[in-house]
Amino acid sequence: MPFISVVIPTFNRKKYIIRALDSVLAQTYRDFDIQVIDDGGNDGTGNLVRTRAAQEEEIRIQYKHTPNQGVAAARNLGIRRSGGDWIALLDSDDEWLPEKLEKQVDFMRHHPGISLIHTGETWIRKGIRVNPPRAYRKYGGEVFENCLPVCMIGPSTALFSRHLFEEAGGFDEEYPVCEDYDFWLRVTSRHEAGFVDEPLTVKYGGHEDQLSTTAVAMDYWRIRSLCRILQIRNLSPVRRTAVLEVIRRKGRILLNGYRKHGREERYLEVLSLLRRADPAST
Repeated sequence: MPFISVVIPTFNRKKYIIRALDSVLAQTYRDFDIQVIDDGGNDGTGNLVRTRAAQEEEIRIQYKHTPNQGVAAARNLGIRRSGGDWIALLDSDDEWLPEKLEKQVDFMRHHPGISLIHTGETWIRKGIRVNPPRAYRKYGGEVFENCLPVCMIGPSTALFSRHLFEEAGGFDEEYPVCEDYDFWLRVTSRHEAGFVDEPLTVKYGGHEDQLSTTAVAMDYWRIRSLCRILQIRNLSPVRRTAVLEVIRRKGRILLNGYRKHGREERYLEVLSLLRRADPAST
């Protein structure tokens, strides 16, 4: 059984999937297998992956097509179908530099108490390299508070132990977006993060089918996660205050948007969430 299982969820990403897959196969660290989970796609991605798998003699590549259930379900399935002690995620429109896994494994060996290791990223938007917003600056150590405003840990940068995944309960399949944000909150509320401060992952964005460009009111899902973390974790006073501050800030903006656009049902739902979490937020 390989030490690492690489999980690549995809949905109609025929244009990008081989770039992602080849960046994994080009890794200098070789003790891994690959799970490609096609989440209901119909663009011929499967034919490409199967052809590439047949050409590969050293690394085992498994492909599974499923009904469309979302990226959280695809990641969960890929992890559960795999056997590696550690899991590396890669979105099908991103890619790795060749030494990505090797440097994470080296970090792991020098820091045996760390169960999550992420890397720096290079951001490409519509073919142009851009600087990520300051909120996305990467850190190691106790990063829970850094994860509150946005999803600071990019899925494609992450390597984590299977035990960590099982303890956290996997990705919440109810979330159409922000499932990674929700997962990292649950993880970093209990664990430190290791960080390889090199841009070993290339994150592409700006294409039309990217979830973050098509989803409406992503902060709705973030607020749900923030409210839940208050319920399921016994946070320190400092952390609890930090969570409440983000809930208040995001909540005001979200409620104003729902009121402006006449979305009364969602407005009342969010208002109820905020009042239960902290009456002062409304």
